[in-house]
Amino acid sequence: MKVIDNKALLLRLRDPAKVTDVIPKSKELSGNRVVVNWGVDEAHVLKNLDIHAPSPIEGKYKWTGKHQPFKHQKTTAGFLTLNKRAFCFNEQGTGKTASAIWAADFLMNQGRINRALVVCPLSIMDSAWREDLFTFAMHRKVDVAYGTAKKRTQIIESDAEFVIINYDGVAIASEAIANGGFDLVIVDEATHYKNAQTDRWKTLNSLLGSDKWLWMMTGTPAAQSPLDAYGLAKLVNPKAVPRFFGSFRDQTMIKVTNFKWVPKPNATETVFNALQPAIRFTKEECLDLPDIIYTTRDVPLTRQQDKYYKELKNRMVMEAAEETVTAATAAVNMNKLLQISSGAVYTDDKEVVEFDIKHRYKVLREVIDESSKKVLIFVPFKHTITLLAEKLRKDKIPTEIISGAVKASDRTRIFKEFQETDTPRVLVIQPQAAAHGVTLTAANTIVWWGPT
Repeated sequence: MKVIDNKALLLRLRDPAKVTDVIPKSKELSGNRVVVNWGVDEAHVLKNLDIHAPSPIEGKYKWTGKHQPFKHQKTTAGFLTLNKRAFCFNEQGTGKTASAIWAADFLMNQGRINRALVVCPLSIMDSAWREDLFTFAMHRKVDVAYGTAKKRTQIIESDAEFVIINYDGVAIASEAIANGGFDLVIVDEATHYKNAQTDRWKTLNSLLGSDKWLWMMTGTPAAQSPLDAYGLAKLVNPKAVPRFFGSFRDQTMIKVTNFKWVPKPNATETVFNALQPAIRFTKEECLDLPDIIYTTRDVPLTRQQDKYYKELKNRMVMEAAEETVTAATAAVNMNKLLQISSGAVYTDDKEVVEFDIKHRYKVLREVIDESSKKVLIFVPFKHTITLLAEKLRKDKIPTEIISGAVKASDRTRIFKEFQETDTPRVLVIQPQAAAHGVTLTAANTIVWWGPT
């Protein structure tokens, strides 16, 4: 129940079409007070009339799960329940996954939605979404649609109220999804849908229609370029951007040469207006968050890594690239296995054999793209440090190395530039080389590439 000013307003809420002829501006509301049932419809009517109204989740919902929400999570959940299509731009580590779960659970309780489809990276389907659903909505049926097309279809056609699927899985099971009765689609790390020309974007767009709820979540909207906003806006708020990408590019960018475009001075404002409705909390604004938030991402070995990993594990000796790798003891074997999973292994002749690490590197890029500030990557093996830095630089991510091979004077310079300038954005660090007396507060994300 909610106490609201102006009895005339409340009497007319049953017929929203007649509301506009009786409602003054909110500052002019009289002192009449009446207690009414407060639901999503009433909140929507007032919101459309530019009158602030809280979401009924704030008064009607028993926050389920093992943990109670932080204040910013309640605000985020309330915002989502009042916006059928919306962005959540809360920074990585602020708990936006839990906010979306609570909001979806509330809408299910209210009969607004029946099923939710969660689209997210493969690496966090279990470790983030399934685990968080078990933590915050353990009373709901949850399943992960992964595997063959037949298996995905069976899971989608089950009675699970939350179905989790990876980006590429949406195309594989698109027909089942279209007939799956999903009222809500939640897209995590939504920047994967920034390009409206991709098959991935077109598939999702074809499944949405006009009646589904859609919440797109990312901590870094348009981080690389104002043009990244176009694909996202076309899904959530298509009327906010031109019909064609070229027109949006002309609105936000200036052509310098045939191959170079730079943002216009008003590009930020244009992007802000396109990416609405939206909510955003930074970590600095969330004063009740714990100092450190841990996230685990599951990454499969590549086929090449898996082959040699199993061979060395079972036989304690393997041959790769015409080089022999022997593990004399269990401890040495464990170290060699870690080297293979990290990307490079040292042979008996002190040579280095590199491995395909595309899966692990893809997940690393996801983490970097989602981070609102700089990133530290701790890597225990020297050659893997070099391998990783080269891949990041090739992808035009400003990267520096801190290891025992870097002179003390160069380390001092790199640390100073990292703290005080825009570049480098990423430091790839050998843990032993940065163990004492180093200030790296310009970063807010730490990645452990492999255990020490």
